[in-house]
Amino acid sequence: MDSDDDFNSSQMSDEEFMGDQDSDMSLGDDSDYQDDVGFETQDKDIKPTKHSYEVEFKVFNPAEIQSHQDKQVEEVSSILGQEPEATAILLRHLRWNKERLIDRYMEQQNEVLEDAGLGETLHTHPPRIEQVPGFACDICCEDGEDLDTFAMKCEHRFCVDCYKQYLQTKIKDEGEAARIRCPGDACNRIVDSKSLQLLVTGDLKNRYQELLTRTYVDDKENLRWCPAPNCVYAVQCPVKDRDLKKIVPTVHCECGHFFCFGCSQNDHQPAPCALVKKWMKKCEDDSETANWISANTKECPKCASTIEKNGGCNHMTCRKCRNEFCWMCMGVWSEHGTSWYNCNRFEEKSGFEARDAQAKSRQSLERYLHYYNRYANHEQSAKLDKDIYLKTEKKMTQLQNTTGMSWIEVQFMDSASQALQQCRQTLKWTYAFAYYLARNNLTEIFEDNQKDLEMAVENLSEMFEKPIDQLKGLKVEMMDKTAYCNKRRIILLEDTADNLKSGRFFWCFQFMLLDMMLTID
Repeated sequence: MDSDDDFNSSQMSDEEFMGDQDSDMSLGDDSDYQDDVGFETQDKDIKPTKHSYEVEFKVFNPAEIQSHQDKQVEEVSSILGQEPEATAILLRHLRWNKERLIDRYMEQQNEVLEDAGLGETLHTHPPRIEQVPGFACDICCEDGEDLDTFAMKCEHRFCVDCYKQYLQTKIKDEGEAARIRCPGDACNRIVDSKSLQLLVTGDLKNRYQELLTRTYVDDKENLRWCPAPNCVYAVQCPVKDRDLKKIVPTVHCECGHFFCFGCSQNDHQPAPCALVKKWMKKCEDDSETANWISANTKECPKCASTIEKNGGCNHMTCRKCRNEFCWMCMGVWSEHGTSWYNCNRFEEKSGFEARDAQAKSRQSLERYLHYYNRYANHEQSAKLDKDIYLKTEKKMTQLQNTTGMSWIEVQFMDSASQALQQCRQTLKWTYAFAYYLARNNLTEIFEDNQKDLEMAVENLSEMFEKPIDQLKGLKVEMMDKTAYCNKRRIILLEDTADNLKSGRFFWCFQFMLLDMMLTID
């Protein structure tokens, strides 16, 4: 059997391809997971799903997160008969799994208290700062009847200054809050919030509370912090790690950042998390090749003049010979708006052409370069389009001044710029997705949708770079092309999401195996 037949028959099912998802992309054991009061996945405030590629989610600010914590502590405290401070420690010990805590507490109360750091209670009165005659601190060796001291219920007593210094080191330097232990030798007692309130004030107390809130979100399977720099919001989504094989859970925060709830990376629809991880690993391992093909200068295919790409549009015109060509495939541009357009597809060589090992290796490299070149090009174009977006407001102001249009009337440019960036991001990941797809009828449909979106984006990108004096007359056409780009993106993502969920996609075993060998190495 020749290599072309091998390629077509070497397919992996969706389950086989994503089979290592739980080990590679684990988000925590959810075997005992049940929704907690206040963060139930059926919350009526969760944003409703509109398209098959969208997921339900809700965004919470710090005050709302704290309110949900307090509500759960209050409820569980009344059930267990424990003080709120101790209940909070118990809930953190079991990662805020209320049902699991109650069951274990009722069956093995002493064991649960010991494991959580609440065992060995030597006195029952609340912890307080007091002066003890004849006391000498084991840390600084200071003594005196007027020396302020502190001890929790374990009765390991130290002077207040040493205790404060210890807590400051734990909170400020080590970033610890939920599991700060008593400074006594081999003591397992956890410092509760009431004790800490007596000993620290101001910024340190605020930092302590901030760390506790962060621990709460980190412990909840259905919550993620927004990964945008300096963002304080958390996002709730019901998608679990086992769902990531067939769902790409893209969410967006109140700060405007779009990211994947599964892996916290930037939006990578339509590619699943496991595929993204494998693709990024491959690109990293082939870094020298990637560096070469990501160079931002090429030669004109007609006169060989060096041309630098300085915009997002792939329609290039050589200043020397006026030759119009495609930056990605270097083909004649006039063919890119017709049925001859085939820039997005990789044409497989026949089995005869790839018979020997060297030819097979060369064909494999050519295939990778085809997809990576287009992946990297859309990534670069997106960056250039973003640079244009940063200048959009200036263009909008100029358009107002020169045409008399209002600020509302020139918003079509802002909409076009946002559509370009979003579509470029999607197109970038379609090439990583297509690299691993086995060739069949579904692949043809996927590439047709990819081609339609790509053509729409190039047309809009070219219009966006027109001079200011031409933009007023292009407003209606530009708005139509913006709407068309968004429509083609929705069609591509919906079709891909439906096929992923139903397991109709098959993956190419040949290239999957190569990536696995690289990972093992």
